[in-house]
Amino acid sequence: MKPLNSMLSGLPTTIFTVMSALAARHDAINLGQGFPDTEGPADLIEAAAAALRDGRNQYPPLTGVPELREAVARSNARFYGLAIDPASEVIVTSGATEALASSLMALLDPGDEIVVLEPLYDTYVPMIRALGAIPRPVRLTPPDWSLPRAELEAAFGPRTKAILLNSPMNPTGKVFTSDERALIAELVARHDVYAICDEVYEHLTFGACHVPLMTLPDMRARCVRIGSAGKSFSLTGWKVGYITAPAPIAGCIAKAHQLLTFTTPPNLQRAVAMGLDKDTDYFATLASDMRAKRDLLSNGLRGVGFDVLPCDGSYFVVADIRPTGFAGDDMAFCRAMTEHCRVTAIPVSAFYSTGDAPNHLVRFAFCKREEVLTEAVARLRAGLADLRAA
Repeated sequence: MKPLNSMLSGLPTTIFTVMSALAARHDAINLGQGFPDTEGPADLIEAAAAALRDGRNQYPPLTGVPELREAVARSNARFYGLAIDPASEVIVTSGATEALASSLMALLDPGDEIVVLEPLYDTYVPMIRALGAIPRPVRLTPPDWSLPRAELEAAFGPRTKAILLNSPMNPTGKVFTSDERALIAELVARHDVYAICDEVYEHLTFGACHVPLMTLPDMRARCVRIGSAGKSFSLTGWKVGYITAPAPIAGCIAKAHQLLTFTTPPNLQRAVAMGLDKDTDYFATLASDMRAKRDLLSNGLRGVGFDVLPCDGSYFVVADIRPTGFAGDDMAFCRAMTEHCRVTAIPVSAFYSTGDAPNHLVRFAFCKREEVLTEAVARLRAGLADLRAA
């Protein structure tokens, strides 16, 4: 038979599938995949259930129900001072991953280059390559994941169409600084390109301030901003995302969205609309609770021998395995930790698109119940000696 799509058939099994299967085999605490182990707000769940019974279960509008588009616009104004037209500048998608795919489809032609920052969310590069575009990776520098100015400037060229910016960042937990945002904005304007801004963890920052690139001077017309109800309301299975973009860009993104999923369940959209209008205290408490979990796990990891890197946002903290005395690389460490400690994490080298990636860092998800995190630390304390000997 003729071969399948060469790019897709050549993709390896995702690291999350590999590590989750290993975790299940060893009855391990899975701190690899980034989703909460508790339900989101009860009132949103009730609203979604009630909306199933209100007689509006047929196709909603392509760009989203008016209630949610208006709520997205209000949220942009409340948190960031952005004036957004809900009728022409908001698109509701089936999760932020679909929002990314639709945005990339709308902006990139085959042969276009797009700057990406490593380590990165593992779907970015396959999506870009599937469109025939070319990723231009720039590596951030641990332990603080600083943005190297010279390397970033060198990545922009005559074929550059866009930059893909993830802040707060998965897997590093980095929130880009004001100086770094200013540098990115200056390069975007100088090279006359777009910025796709993955901001799904916008409400999960710990001390650092999340400032959308779209709010900077001259960036309003160039930026696509992506948000996620799954992350903002701990309801990742709902897969409701939303895009904010200037009308000319949004119109093209909507055409891509039409080809991918066309729409998203209307009952979930109406419940998310209610969520976005929640009191600001809800979002502050969400971040505060997650910060406490970050601190619990980070302190526990330090206590058993890891170096823990800074984390200003997201669900994730990165740890350096070298102080534990383990002789292998990050992948071997994660396998051994699952087998000997019954705790699972993700090797950070999996978040790089090219070879020669750092191989001494692992990513832990702390978006779990406190008792689960406490037990994970206890298992590490008990099992690290066996792991070192593995």
